[in-house]
Amino acid sequence: MKRESIIRAFEEFLKGRGLKLTSQRRRIFERAFATHEHFSAEALVGWLQAEAGPRASRATVYRTLGLLVDGKFLSALDAEKGELVYEHVLGHTHHDHMLCLECGKIEEFHDERIEELQLAACRKKGFELVSHDLRLRGYCRGCARKRSLSSSARDR
Repeated sequence: MKRESIIRAFEEFLKGRGLKLTSQRRRIFERAFATHEHFSAEALVGWLQAEAGPRASRATVYRTLGLLVDGKFLSALDAEKGELVYEHVLGHTHHDHMLCLECGKIEEFHDERIEELQLAACRKKGFELVSHDLRLRGYCRGCARKRSLSSSARDR
């Protein structure tokens, strides 16, 4: 989906709530969609402060992120680091996440076998699935290697 059609959809979403697409909201939207990484609200505040453009307060950033999530333009993920991280989801296929407990790295993945197992479990229970998210918690390759080397050194 093209950015201009997404911004128009956001504008229509806001109108439905009696709100306008202000220059601050547009700037927040544009910056959020300029990255393909997961980002926190505080990271977004920092980016906006470092770049030229209409000033957006921290409160406006948080409120606008909430609107973008409510409208399903962004997805919020609890990465278990004390703050939510966001990613844009419009035009992106469903995926799940692996969270590194050491460095905080977030890896995206998709496995059709897992999807089928979830659907089969829902069918078996007569459950109508609307959405889901799967988070695997552990250690990325680099952190697992460091942990292994560290425990080997302690065992000597």
